[in-house]
Amino acid sequence: MKVVTATGLWLLLAAPSIAQSAEDQSLRHDMSVPHALSADRGGGGPGLPGPHMTTSTAKKTSTGQAADTSSSEHAAHGSTAPSPPDDHAADRLFDRRSMEDARNELRRDQGGGTFSMILLNVAEYQARKDGSFYRWDGEGWWGGDLNRLVIKSEGRGGFDGTTENAEVQALYSRAVSPYFDLQTGIRHDFEPSPARSYATLALEGLMPYWFEVEGSAFLSNKGDLLGRFDAYYDQLLTQRLVIQPRVEINLAAQDVPENDIGSGLSDVELGLRLRYEVLRELAPYLGVSYERKIGDTADYARDEGEEAETLSFVLGVRAWF
Repeated sequence: MKVVTATGLWLLLAAPSIAQSAEDQSLRHDMSVPHALSADRGGGGPGLPGPHMTTSTAKKTSTGQAADTSSSEHAAHGSTAPSPPDDHAADRLFDRRSMEDARNELRRDQGGGTFSMILLNVAEYQARKDGSFYRWDGEGWWGGDLNRLVIKSEGRGGFDGTTENAEVQALYSRAVSPYFDLQTGIRHDFEPSPARSYATLALEGLMPYWFEVEGSAFLSNKGDLLGRFDAYYDQLLTQRLVIQPRVEINLAAQDVPENDIGSGLSDVELGLRLRYEVLRELAPYLGVSYERKIGDTADYARDEGEEAETLSFVLGVRAWF
């Protein structure tokens, strides 16, 4: 017990001397750092704030150094991006033409290629109170990341041989942002009669939260101006079970009695389809679709003995390849 007490008393008396010795060694170490480095770094190690440099001062110093570097790089390269290098080391060992072909192939493989796709978003049987119908809505495209040729088609007909509407669009598509394409071209309606052709301007893309949207304006060869907006959203319930709400709105700037279209908001369609992706490229679905003709368009329909609103139970398949 006496030995332990004596040892504790010795440590208590020696602690100030040990602390002073450690402080002296720290001071000698700090004095060995060059004065210029100490001034630049605030007394700390390279790239670190020193003991007298606050966090905000360290941030300002880092920002200033980055700005100086950026300014020097900007001055070195000018206001525009530098040209890609045209001196390739491989050209000194291999045939220049062969290496240029290899570089072009690499560019195509890494984003400069030509691709294609066909998407049949709606191909379905519709059971309605006034009969059985079929409907399709799809598109195909061919091209690269920026420029594409797009073909779209949609329509509806009855199993009794009648066709309510059928249209085809041929469009040039140009990417104007990472998520949107500007499209222009022609649209031709085979039905309803009389047939019409339209100059077309559209914007199609992906909105935040993964909403697929498309807005189109159509100017016919008779001077009729029409508009259309449609959107849909794929909500995954599981990895293979997907529910898709869908909306389509059609508008007209004037009455087109030849095609039973009234001015203003002419018709609205709301749909809800539940599909099961047997394969990612193939998914059968079932659902409901509600359509409502509005204003003069509804009056035209009633005059011909048709209903202004219809509810359909649908069964179909969604496919792409």
